[in-house]
Amino acid sequence: MTTVATQRSANLTAPAPRHLIVTLFAMYARPESNWLSVASVVRLMDELGVDGPSVRSSISRLKRKDILSSVRHDGQAGYSLSQPVLDTINDGDDRIFGRRRGALDDGWVIAVFSIPESERDKRHALRTALTRLGFGIAAPGVWIAPAVIRDEVQKMLRRNGMQQYVSLFDHCELAEDAAAKVSTWWNLDELSAQYDEFLGAYSSLTAEISKQTTPRKAFAEYVPMLTTWRRLPYLDPGLPLELLPDRWPGVDAASLFSELDAALQPLAQEYVQTIVHPD
Repeated sequence: MTTVATQRSANLTAPAPRHLIVTLFAMYARPESNWLSVASVVRLMDELGVDGPSVRSSISRLKRKDILSSVRHDGQAGYSLSQPVLDTINDGDDRIFGRRRGALDDGWVIAVFSIPESERDKRHALRTALTRLGFGIAAPGVWIAPAVIRDEVQKMLRRNGMQQYVSLFDHCELAEDAAAKVSTWWNLDELSAQYDEFLGAYSSLTAEISKQTTPRKAFAEYVPMLTTWRRLPYLDPGLPLELLPDRWPGVDAASLFSELDAALQPLAQEYVQTIVHPD
């Protein structure tokens, strides 16, 4: 099944089915006590152009990674997000839907850690977690990010029991050549290109949304758009505009996402309710 959203995604690398499934659970399972039936997932994914075998294969992979768990409700087979993943998604709502961009006056948070070789698995886990939050690497074992994400960092460390390995230095200032350093700590060219791809794929959608847009069509557009967007705020942790190239596309991309989210999310939710609660 080819959807309008699938065609639109031709301008991008189309989201993988497993990523679409995570978006479904993040948006629509949480209001349903963190559960969706197998039948609902298959039906909703079909609207996104993903067939049943691909859905089952993707769910199996998500279960092996402890992202989804099999749970039965009232005799119905279904799935729930695992608790660690649910906690991470809950923490991520502010960044994805209402994040704040840092300013030079906010300063920076620096994370310095040292983990014994005997606990190298924790070292890898910590590096992965800091990367996911958008930290740049200033030097071996020294990671840096805008201070506006400090609370997120503290939550992550507490949740993973890693506080004892990390020292956080808050409201740090950078030298006068901060812009040059930022361009080495983050891949701004790649990030800019991804923002441009998002704008290229979805800018025309604002003109297509009208009072005649159906809930079903809104859902088919909204979930791939959100899936594409939700990784970008983590690649860009809110770097101050003063340190970014002129006409930074992240500003327009964030405005576009907010506009599309406001227009499509309520209609998409309306459609999902007809599938999750058909009676």
